Amino acid sequence: MSVIALILLVALLIPIMGIVVDSPIGRALARRLEGPREVPPGLADLAKKVDLLEAEVDDLNRNVQALQDETAFLQRLLADPSTRSTLPRPPA
Repeated sequence: MSVIALILLVALLIPIMGIVVDSPIGRALARRLEGPREVPPGLADLAKKVDLLEAEVDDLNRNVQALQDETAFLQRLLADPSTRSTLPRPPA
């Protein structure tokens, strides 16, 4: 008897679920689950600004690294006494 009751319950739940899903309440729940469709304009503008700032920071990091490399090279060049002896004498 319980098997027949279970089959009857499932058979009745199928159309009930179809009615609920197709109803305005079901559609409203589906829209809520999907989330917002459009990004607010202020948020999109802020995202553009953040992207530009991140690109600028990356550019500045590359420039700082290049300057550090050049400074290290010049310090090694000035600290090495053997490079001074190989340079030609300036004309008098």
